[in-house]
Amino acid sequence: MNILSIQSHVAFGHVGNAAAVFPLQRLGHEVWPIHTVQFSNHTGYGAWRGAAFDAQLIAECVEGVDERGALADCDGVLSGYVGAPETGAAILSAAARVKARNRAALYCCDPVIGDVGRGVFVRPGVPEFFSNDALSLADIVTPNHFELEFLSGHRVATKADLRAALARLQARGPRVALVTSLRIDDTPADALDIVAAGAEGVWRLRTPRLDISVNGAGDAIAALFFAHMLATGAPRVALERAASSVFGLLERTAAAGSREILLVEAQNEFVAPTRQFAATPL
Repeated sequence: MNILSIQSHVAFGHVGNAAAVFPLQRLGHEVWPIHTVQFSNHTGYGAWRGAAFDAQLIAECVEGVDERGALADCDGVLSGYVGAPETGAAILSAAARVKARNRAALYCCDPVIGDVGRGVFVRPGVPEFFSNDALSLADIVTPNHFELEFLSGHRVATKADLRAALARLQARGPRVALVTSLRIDDTPADALDIVAAGAEGVWRLRTPRLDISVNGAGDAIAALFFAHMLATGAPRVALERAASSVFGLLERTAAAGSREILLVEAQNEFVAPTRQFAATPL
């Protein structure tokens, strides 16, 4: 598979493209990364250096790839954190261009908006970009619990709430959704749920809750889920493979007490997860 990944990038640590590209490559996929920012490290440290790139640079990079005749061979476009609405518009233009060259290509949008307990943490206009513009073009969307509620306009506290929110989300464009870091009324205190929804139904996968707080795991699971969807076309299978890999990654990271996900050290988890989790119908 050939995947165009348009995301942020850091020199130190693993978030954005620095969390998504290597797992995809480890699975044997060709990745064409375009960076929306180049920072020294992720912003969770409170201080960083570098710069955000303007939307025109993204457009020019896509133009150059297109001039090589490569977009016809692009199987999918992956996007994550969007620093500004203008950047988002350039990403959607790239996704539309790829789809024009290859009608079978898919667009996977990771709508980074906020999180439970933190609220919205992106710049003004970005949440509205995802809600008003990105959803209608996306084939696959990968929100967390907070983002699912924001995009669906529906509180999610029960299984019935979850099904209703997913139906609303899918009605707006994406055929497939992956919901991470989900906690509803029947989720045990020591567990986390991950849910995938497609035309065939909704599946839930439950993993132990690890005592860890790191950045980049969401970027990695979105990339892995997208790759497995491209390879299999089966949301349940993609959920099981992606979630098992990321749990192994996080378990290794927690054991080491690392602030950064051990993407390289735990790379075998991407191809042969130590622990396999199974999804069940919801």
